[in-house]
Order: sequence, then structure tokens, then C-alpha cells
Amino acid sequence: MKRLIPLLLVVVLGLVGCNLIPAGPSASPTAGTVAGQRALVTDVIDGDTIDVLIDGDEYRVRYIGVNTPERDESCYQDATNANAALVSGQTVTLVRDVSETDRYGRLLRYVYVGSTFVNAELVRQGYAENVEYPPDTANAAWFGQMAREARSANLGCWPTGVFG
Repeated sequence: MKRLIPLLLVVVLGLVGCNLIPAGPSASPTAGTVAGQRALVTDVIDGDTIDVLIDGDEYRVRYIGVNTPERDESCYQDATNANAALVSGQTVTLVRDVSETDRYGRLLRYVYVGSTFVNAELVRQGYAENVEYPPDTANAAWFGQMAREARSANLGCWPTGVFG
């Protein structure tokens, strides 16, 4: 048994290194490890919502774990433009956390364009704040850290005071 433990340790470490076992919920997958549904972005609604085409059907997608200014708030257009710059006309990969949809029927997803994790990038740039909507919280701690850094650096929408 004592000889089996080191062998198991080597196997587990090898699997983590190959991304077959995720390093944790806050780890940011790269393009090679993101498993999800591919979709074409047909419209950017605002800073955290898009319309996509999946197998010929259109769906509205709400980004998980983030919130951007609403239409009547300051920095709305800046956040919308930042989102559009990342996803407009792009083929994206949609990744579910726990919930399928929100109360409005929108798909709840993490969104990737290639290796860019869009939800995280909007927080990192300061155009989105982190918001936890349980049970979809796999990246909450990581988003929170990025939001604190963006706020400290006065990035994006933070100087406007829109995020409180």
C-alpha cells in the first residue's frame, strides 16, 4: 500500500497538469480546454447580454457572474461597446455553470471567444462588476479579485460610481 500512494500521487498530478482534472473553479480555461456549445453572435444587447444563433435557432444569453450598467445608467454605452468589441459577429463557446436559464428565459453562460474569457475580460477591464447569483458561482472568487483590482486602478466604469 505504501508503494501505491506515490504512484497515485504521480498519476493525479499528471492529470492536473494535462488539464484533465481542473485546477479549481477559479482556473481560467484556455482555448484548448474549453468544452461548451458553439454559437454565432448575431447581436450585442448590452454589456452582459448577447443574442446568438445555435443550430439555426436564436437565443438570448446572459453572462454569468457579472453585471454591467443598464441603459439609463452612466457608462452603459462604454460597457456595451466593450462587449461588442470582444464578441460582435464572432463564433463563441458557451459554457454552463449550474443553471440553464434565468427567470427571463435567457441562457446563463460563461462566454469565450477563442482563448478570451469574455465575462472575466469585462471585469478585468472595469466594464463589469462581479455579482454572485447562486448557484452559478464557479468563478465568483476570481471575478471578485479582478473587480477589486479594476476598482483600485480606476478602470472602465469604476470612476463613474455606477457600481457603487
